[in-house]
Amino acid sequence: MSVGARFVVFGEALTDFLREGVDRWRSVPGGAPWNVARVAARLGVPTGYAGGVSTDVFGEELTQLSLAAGLDARFLQRVDRPTLLAMVVSKAPPHYFFVGERSADVSFDPERMPTGWLGQAEVVYFGSISLLRQPLGAQLLNLAEQVHAAGRRICFDPNYRKLASEGYRPAVERMLAIADYVKLSDEDLAGLFPGAAQPDGLRALRARAPRAQVLFTRGAEGMQLLADGQKIERPVYPVPVVDTVGAGDACIGAWMASLLLRPGGSLEEHVAWAAAAAAASCAHAGAYAPLREEVEAICAGRGGAAAFEKG
Repeated sequence: MSVGARFVVFGEALTDFLREGVDRWRSVPGGAPWNVARVAARLGVPTGYAGGVSTDVFGEELTQLSLAAGLDARFLQRVDRPTLLAMVVSKAPPHYFFVGERSADVSFDPERMPTGWLGQAEVVYFGSISLLRQPLGAQLLNLAEQVHAAGRRICFDPNYRKLASEGYRPAVERMLAIADYVKLSDEDLAGLFPGAAQPDGLRALRARAPRAQVLFTRGAEGMQLLADGQKIERPVYPVPVVDTVGAGDACIGAWMASLLLRPGGSLEEHVAWAAAAAAASCAHAGAYAPLREEVEAICAGRGGAAAFEKG
């Protein structure tokens, strides 16, 4: 009998097209939810990625990488529509746009989920642009409230970006009200509460998510975990940074993996895993999903700059 998925991730899988010169583009499989799912699976958590993936060449690559990471194939839905493309014109400063109004991601059907999945899931993730893209966004919001009513824990990543409109705010409010875990970056916070100083923005967020643990990431300045009336500060682990693509996704995937794999762990131990996974991702090009031994090595001080010099 197969083990059910303890962690289920809803949201988009897509292909990033990165501009690397005047006439050169490079395609990279991605999508924040899909990245999160792969991280958790590679760290050893039975994970289902519940999303629509195209039957085209980009979707085939996403499917093969999903299976290679150990994701539960029952949750992935193959759809005869094109893959959503993110055209990344510039990474610094970030500038991008999406191509694919009727693509595979918005064709996902929640009614086709595996039988009994909610009875086996312990934590369910929602977030990113999937909550903006219709009709998928409305379906996922309703599903999230059903998950909450069933007593399952919810992880929410607003992943707020400049492309988000005011229409996204009601969705954010609904998700914050039922979330058990919220991960957001300083960029997300500035987008959600424009003009507010960070302490004020965090207080406003906490007022909207009173029951949630909040992991607040600040790039090279490290991260804070706000939980149970405590504030845990965690500096970054020193690694040679190749790029920061997918670091936030690695962070949240490892945070959830630590909670599920080490339920008796301390808040400090859980946030250390999150920081170590983010560091491992930064030491590789693209959205890298680290293995458990890599994360544990970094936490133990064996995975810093010296360890990555050998590649």
